[in-house]
Amino acid sequence: MFEKKSRIAGIAALSLAGAVALAGCTINLGGTNSDSNGMMNDGMMGNNQSASDFSGTDIMFAQMMIPHHQQAVDMSTLAETHTTNPEILALAKQIKDAQAPEIEQMTAWIDSAGAGMEMGHDMGMGGMLSDEQMTALGNAQGAEFDKLYLEGMIGHHEGALQMTQMIADSNNAEAKELAANIVTSQTAEIDKMKQMLAAM
Repeated sequence: MFEKKSRIAGIAALSLAGAVALAGCTINLGGTNSDSNGMMNDGMMGNNQSASDFSGTDIMFAQMMIPHHQQAVDMSTLAETHTTNPEILALAKQIKDAQAPEIEQMTAWIDSAGAGMEMGHDMGMGGMLSDEQMTALGNAQGAEFDKLYLEGMIGHHEGALQMTQMIADSNNAEAKELAANIVTSQTAEIDKMKQMLAAM
């Protein structure tokens, strides 16, 4: 009986240690300030976290998705001067109109958590174009641009869909809703872009 109680106590201690470690991760992700006030704010955020707060994973997602979205906006801005294809121009406008406000939304998450824009961790962002690919896109015109834009944006969107899995089950309603919206809109755009590419 004593041995069984000891085993239960040991499991409880391990569970508590795990919870403290996770809370520590959330706090560390929550801020970039090195001063004592920043540390106090981080601690307060961690201690008072509720279902309505943004978790460390929510913030990590925003830190990753903001530059990911920004590249899609940059690619779509290039379309305005590199093609006269009305379908590409309409798609580029649709992508900018959707993703620019989402960048502002996620920036507000980070601000509300007292965090910084820098991730502080090394995680890949799926589908991002390399500097060389962005240069090639910027140098292309007309039909060549259209093809590179569609190919690049399809991969870009597919990467974003993978990233949304981070917050698909978030406890924060706003984060969960954003993930669902990205999946819905970008899945439809992938289908449309594949049709456009096949018709070339």
